[in-house]
Amino acid sequence: MTLTDADVDALLRLAAAAVIGMVIGINRDLKGKPTGMRTLGLVCMGATLVSLAAIRVTDLAQHPDAMSRVVQGILQGVLTGVGFIGAGVVLRDPEALEVHGLTTAATVWVTAALGIACALGDWHLIALGVVITLVLLVVVNPLERVIERRARKPRSRVSDENRHPQPEGRGTTHADR
Repeated sequence: MTLTDADVDALLRLAAAAVIGMVIGINRDLKGKPTGMRTLGLVCMGATLVSLAAIRVTDLAQHPDAMSRVVQGILQGVLTGVGFIGAGVVLRDPEALEVHGLTTAATVWVTAALGIACALGDWHLIALGVVITLVLLVVVNPLERVIERRARKPRSRVSDENRHPQPEGRGTTHADR
């Protein structure tokens, strides 16, 4: 089997997508999340594969309107389908009023979007997307934790009694507080 130039190009796009997904997955693995290098590598490469399969249909490039509809269908189908995978990692704790896994779900979704971009060969956009994704996952995480800790920290309250001592024998009433 001889690979054509188009086959080599597709192979490089698929490999780039797998590597991009794996790089993003390293962050999830280090955080002990349910999706990691293999999952995100497969999601990114799978989105690329589906996209390439659709846009490589013979003679499709000769019909711009048809190509436009195919690309729109790819975007809608892949990103909606991947949303279901992401939904599988979201956990809701109704008693604590907390939701867990949203960042992991969003990571799955953005990894699929990067896979589509790999299929379309928009390398500048891909580089920007990977850098921003990693900044959000790695750099913003500690900042978010600091902000959350400060938001949860109980504020020290100085009672009115300490600010304005009352004369002996007079306590504070509900209105004084």
